[in-house]
Amino acid sequence: MHDNTGNFSIKAQSVVFDVSRGGYYAWLRRKKHPSKRQLEREKLDCLVAQAFAARKGRSGAPGLTIDLDEQGYPYNRKTVATSMRRQGLRAKAAKKFKATTDSGHSLPVAPNLLDQDFTATAPNQKWVCDITYLWTGEGWRYLAVVLDLFSRMVIGWAMDKRIKAKLVCDALQMALWRRRMPKGVTVHSDRGSQDCSGQYQALLAKHEILCSMSGKGNCHDNACAESFFHTLKVELVHGESFATRETMRRAVFEYIEVDYNRTRRHSANGNISPMAFETNMVA
Repeated sequence: MHDNTGNFSIKAQSVVFDVSRGGYYAWLRRKKHPSKRQLEREKLDCLVAQAFAARKGRSGAPGLTIDLDEQGYPYNRKTVATSMRRQGLRAKAAKKFKATTDSGHSLPVAPNLLDQDFTATAPNQKWVCDITYLWTGEGWRYLAVVLDLFSRMVIGWAMDKRIKAKLVCDALQMALWRRRMPKGVTVHSDRGSQDCSGQYQALLAKHEILCSMSGKGNCHDNACAESFFHTLKVELVHGESFATRETMRRAVFEYIEVDYNRTRRHSANGNISPMAFETNMVA
């Protein structure tokens, strides 16, 4: 009605839209002179929208509530959730994805030393590795990662258009370089052909690393690595289109090195990022 006041009378529009003229004028007064409650709600919505955008649409009400509290705005979770619903803001939803482990081989398999004990009291005690695949307009791009269970930080990763032993070796080499060549680390993986390969096993032996592998067909044995890939696909890949392998590589680099390691809150770390957790605990 307000937009059409230059073309039609308020009386005529009130009949067409079945709205009382008194109601329209009351709305107009509120618009010109908003109440304190309206101003507070507008401020809240603005803050929530900014926090949501800063997290690239990946955080729900619990995470945004912590972000706002750290900025000096101690809203409760229900208030933030109500604001998100009012604005139509929804964090990216989870979807299932398939495993990529190729365990149909005759190569030697290591025992399960980790045995689903995902706790670590210091860095470089336990690492977990895994591989997943990511689709682009040019075909598959395979991603291998190494996570430190102490902080859930991604300490090594590599991408290739082929899923060969070199892929997991490159990811492990990055982890070793970043962690200054530690010895005695237990490194757990699935029992894929890449992890059982002579090339990968030789790399483990060279650096005196203890090799651990999941039981056959048991995805829970490598749950932390599976969980990371689930998070990456939900927050980065699902609903997006990557025309080339290079655009996918750049997106994964930014997600791991800028977002996940440095700023993404992790429940296992007391809702702070892996990097912040290591800084706080190791200092």
